Amino acid sequence: MPGFWRRRSSSKTSCAFRSPGRLRVIRPLSGVTRRNAAGEVLAGVTLLAIAVPLNIGYAQIAGLAPTAGLYALVVPAIIYTLVVSSRQVVASPDAAAAALVASSVGGLAVAGSTGYASMALAQAVISGLLFVAAAVFKLGFLAAFLSKPILVGFVGGLALDIMVSQVAKMLGVKIDSGGEFVGKVADLIGGLGGVNGWSVLISVLAVGVLLAGRRLARAVPWALVVLVLATVVVVTTGLEVAGVSVLGQVEAGPPSLTWPVLDLATWLALVPSAIALTLVTMAEGLLVARSYAEKNGYTTSPNRDLLAFGAANIASGASGSFAVGSSTSRTAAMDQAGSRTQLPTLVAAVGTLLLLVFGTALLEHIPSPAIGAVVAVAILPLLGIREFRMLWKRDRFEFAIGAACFLATLFIGAIPGILISFVLALINLAKRAANPPIDVLADDDPGSALLSTAAIGTTTAPGVLVIRLAAPLFFANSAVFSDTVKRAIGAVPAGSVRHLVLDLEAVTDVDVTAAETLESLLRWLHDEGVGLAFSRARPGLVDRMRVLGVLTDETVYPSNRAALEALADR
Repeated sequence: MPGFWRRRSSSKTSCAFRSPGRLRVIRPLSGVTRRNAAGEVLAGVTLLAIAVPLNIGYAQIAGLAPTAGLYALVVPAIIYTLVVSSRQVVASPDAAAAALVASSVGGLAVAGSTGYASMALAQAVISGLLFVAAAVFKLGFLAAFLSKPILVGFVGGLALDIMVSQVAKMLGVKIDSGGEFVGKVADLIGGLGGVNGWSVLISVLAVGVLLAGRRLARAVPWALVVLVLATVVVVTTGLEVAGVSVLGQVEAGPPSLTWPVLDLATWLALVPSAIALTLVTMAEGLLVARSYAEKNGYTTSPNRDLLAFGAANIASGASGSFAVGSSTSRTAAMDQAGSRTQLPTLVAAVGTLLLLVFGTALLEHIPSPAIGAVVAVAILPLLGIREFRMLWKRDRFEFAIGAACFLATLFIGAIPGILISFVLALINLAKRAANPPIDVLADDDPGSALLSTAAIGTTTAPGVLVIRLAAPLFFANSAVFSDTVKRAIGAVPAGSVRHLVLDLEAVTDVDVTAAETLESLLRWLHDEGVGLAFSRARPGLVDRMRVLGVLTDETVYPSNRAALEALADR
């Protein structure tokens, strides 16, 4: 060992740091060439066919007019495309966002009222401002607190809540779509006596076509096919008279600039739900952007993407729509269609605008059971059945976290559910931090095998015990670390260990509580006649330990230099 405090380096490892510098300008149509332009336009037509029926359904879930879902495909989508760094992520309202809007705004106003719509717009604006702040202050790391089990449970709870509403629509049963989950289930069961047979038939056929179509030809926009065919059948057979509900009149015209006018108390009441929307979208959006960038060999800027979500949500609130997030299903559909640019989003925006100006009459007779079937099939994967099975097999504690988030979201509400999710995330973090990897290395004596808490295959010099902690030493794990040291020394005959070396190479920090624990351990070692030395500590950690009083001139005994030299010789 060349020096007592010198940290061993390796010529094989190097790190390069790059100054963030100025955010580079990213062309909105980056990746578009003459060779792929036609394919990208065709993908845009496919996106339009997928997005229109889904957004109409999501708007209904949110308790808003169908146009609120269509408006999100125009101004917010265009602005998102101009700002985002990801070439593939599609921004649009999704099932989780719609359910959050319904559950949060529904507790403040009656769905369908003017005040309700204004609150949904304001919620999108607040979420947009939070995204912008997250981008400016580089707070994307907060999304890491929403681990996969938490996201699976939270989104799964929202999806099941939505599913009840869609099943009621498919059966032709009226329920309070803005109520709580238990109330919705009670309304559904109570209304089973009034099930409309024609609605059930349309729904069954629609679900059958959608599920079979996925297997036969995934590139075909089966949702659009189902809605067109169902609409033709309803119009030609007069099933509206037989009790089949239809979408109804859709306001024609392009989106217009607006602004929610609310009192300050209402704006503040919307902040918690906007935070929940922001966090869920941030976690899912950044993950999806990174995964597709790695898959297809291009780079993204997370902060730029957060800024894009912020701009899109502010534009959404200012143009009559509601909260916008990343659409995993539509992004996957564009990837399968071969799209590697944002051009399809622009094509879909132009197509939606033409539909709003010239074609809203085509939407009026779309049967509600068919819309319910399209949305139900779309959100089926969000229930997380496969993910829960995987968690059950791999980690029961993580499964319990996901299940707790699922039940909390379902029975307590979306906002309490996200708060409980964060608490569970912190509990999970504390649980793992409180049990850090601690390696104990002893000499070749057979009796010293009891000292090993990890199979490392390394030995030390006789009479020397080396303990290595692979984590920061702080209040959550300092007691565990101290107890491990004492057990290791007590596991052999008295006097077998004369020197203790704490390998600090993997320790990045020490807090006040850990410093006090180390001082107590130092006194215990002195009483046991065991000398203490520290090895391979980082320079910053050495300074920190001196400030905390752990390291003094009397802390390390000269005799321990012999122990370290013996280790170096081995």
